[in-house]
Amino acid sequence: MNRRRLVALALVALLLLAAGGAATWRFGRAVDVPVAVAAQGAIAARVVGPGTVQARFPVTLSARVNASVTQVHADVGDVVRQGQLLVTLDDRDLSARRGVVSGQQQALLRNTDGARAALAKAQADLELARSKQRRDGDLLAQGFVAQAVVDTSNAALDAATAGVDAAKAALAAREADARTLAQEARYADTVLSHTRIVAPMDAMVVQRLCETGNTVVPGTPLLKLVDPKALWVATRVDESVVGRVQPGQAASIRLRSGELLPGKVARIARQSDAATRELDVHVAFDTVPQRFAIDQEAEVSIAVGEDRGILVPLAALTRDRTGRQGVLIVDGGRTRFQPVETGAADARQVLIRKGLAGGETVVAVAAGVAANQRVRPASGAAP
Repeated sequence: MNRRRLVALALVALLLLAAGGAATWRFGRAVDVPVAVAAQGAIAARVVGPGTVQARFPVTLSARVNASVTQVHADVGDVVRQGQLLVTLDDRDLSARRGVVSGQQQALLRNTDGARAALAKAQADLELARSKQRRDGDLLAQGFVAQAVVDTSNAALDAATAGVDAAKAALAAREADARTLAQEARYADTVLSHTRIVAPMDAMVVQRLCETGNTVVPGTPLLKLVDPKALWVATRVDESVVGRVQPGQAASIRLRSGELLPGKVARIARQSDAATRELDVHVAFDTVPQRFAIDQEAEVSIAVGEDRGILVPLAALTRDRTGRQGVLIVDGGRTRFQPVETGAADARQVLIRKGLAGGETVVAVAAGVAANQRVRPASGAAP
């Protein structure tokens, strides 16, 4: 038992000695660290936020007639040109209806020709009746015919005049019917054209919503198209900073694929979200992404000028045991944790809004350095 107790005491002594040595090494021996002086400066200010890739002019091609799909000529990812045939629908019923209208037009054309001929005959009869009436009138004046003959000629003239009016009315009716049938023919042609769905613009197919054999009704979506040259990213910016965002400002867009592309602010919404107090901001691509998807996630960074204030290296930021953010100030050869509030930052520096007055020497790379640790500026570092 005494031997075990001695061994245990020896182990405790060794542990205490090791702990003391480590404390002496950490807090007793000065560690070389890179330092920097907190100083006034300027840093590029950016508004950063998540967004989604959207099309400025999305177009959904839909059916306008009841029919079945006979052929789909385009698929997702295809680049199509304006006027290119994309979907064909069954047109047999509509073609038959158009044929009926054509037959009616041909029949009406013959009837119109007949009415025109009847009018010509009626006009000829009228001229004959006028001539006879004048002749009988002259004979009556000379005493060669009785009044009854003239009365008969007058009646015949009136009948001929009425016949011309009737023929004109019949011809006008046939011509009105012809105009009505022409309208019906144009309508039938228009409806028939709806069985051939063509691209309304140069675009890319992003969704295929129908297949051969599907039965569609008016309003059934068939294909969705977008113009790749008119893509943008829709992001949301808080009301507190949206005032710094202006149309035309340069921006960068990072897609989830890792592709980084330049862009510009294209539009700022005038309607704020009452719940989140954010506004929609659309950033257009300067160059078309090689690969994109509508609603693809992206990150937008908008350059909104610069902020001035006290700057320290970004690597100088650290946190204490409670999670507070701060920096390690070198004071009297030892580090001291100083809580700070930060502002804009870039890849190298960060703006300190609160916590530093300027002129303090801070540990430039805080990783691995603790508070209240003895340090000295590394060779070549600022004092």
